[in-house]
Amino acid sequence: MVLVGLGSNQGESTDIVVAAIEALVTFAQPSSLRASQMFRTSPVNCPPGSGDFVNAAVTFEAKADLAPEALLQELKAIEREFGRAEKYQRNAPRELDLDLLLFDDEVRESDVFTLPHPRAVDRLFVLKPAVQLVPEVIWPGLGKTIACLLDELKTDEEVHALEERPPYCCVAG
Repeated sequence: MVLVGLGSNQGESTDIVVAAIEALVTFAQPSSLRASQMFRTSPVNCPPGSGDFVNAAVTFEAKADLAPEALLQELKAIEREFGRAEKYQRNAPRELDLDLLLFDDEVRESDVFTLPHPRAVDRLFVLKPAVQLVPEVIWPGLGKTIACLLDELKTDEEVHALEERPPYCCVAG
């Protein structure tokens, strides 16, 4: 099971997140991709004056022979397609941010990336969409479910569900 976080706070963010979700189908086994609701979220650790984000999460079963490192390269390529510079300031406003949060129960630590994503469990804008998809998944290294991590999170982040539904949305109502 792969879990990817999506975010945008530049341009038509809702449309960008929907288009990015559609692009992720390429890496999923047939009919396995599901998307959370989209949420409008307050910026976290961003430069002053940064706008709110539109965030969501997707989960899917990765196509055979797709390694986390290869998927990460593909996610970065999708970000560039949507206008994100190859070199960028951390937490700066951006058209698209794709974070590889989980890849099965893989644990990786390198100069390139860390799995699971090291800051995800401290972010309401990550956990709120993720809990809609995989509440009972145990976060590697912590031994807690995503639902438990969300329940325990202390934050002043603001997160509000949007009415728009992305494709492959699994949330009823």
